Amino acid sequence: QVRLVESGGGLVQAGGSLRLSCAASGRTSSVLIMAWFRGAPGKEREFVAWISTSGGSTYYGDSVKGRFTISRDNAKNTVYLQMNSLKPEDTAVFYCAADPVSIILTRSVQYDYWGQGTQVTVSS
Repeated sequence: QVRLVESGGGLVQAGGSLRLSCAASGRTSSVLIMAWFRGAPGKEREFVAWISTSGGSTYYGDSVKGRFTISRDNAKNTVYLQMNSLKPEDTAVFYCAADPVSIILTRSVQYDYWGQGTQVTVSS
């Protein structure tokens, strides 16, 4: 079993930055691919970013390319999402996800493990 706990959400003005963190416990996080999704509770989640087990490969959704950066520190069992140039349309609950496969997964149904989410609100 894997437990994921997100933190770092909050209220920020448009154009500002936030860094989200996702701490993993349980199964060794270094064998898990990690990703960020966003959405409203109970609704389909939008893919944001994906990172390989080593951190050497990343992949982003079109709406965040060039503004968001995903990274990970396997020694700390933590994955990060640096969000710059935030827009009001980025407002959402951001979720961390993990899975023990080694391919790029962009659909929420493909992930086995989820955090509880952290709210990001961008004001105009």
